[in-house]
Amino acid sequence: MTAHPGLFALLDMASVGVPTIGLVVWQLVSINREIARDKTDRPEPSPERPGHAIGEHRLDDR
Repeated sequence: MTAHPGLFALLDMASVGVPTIGLVVWQLVSINREIARDKTDRPEPSPERPGHAIGEHRLDDR
């Protein structure tokens, strides 16, 4: 019984591709959670704070 070379190639691609895709998904979820956490932890701007020179943006809105 001989193994097909295509089967080894598929196994090799899967052994590299599956962990890579898993790492990418994990990083995306982690970054999105961190962004959401930063948005909820940000204090509301007070009206006494100075705004942009033109008045369009807050100073920390970059």
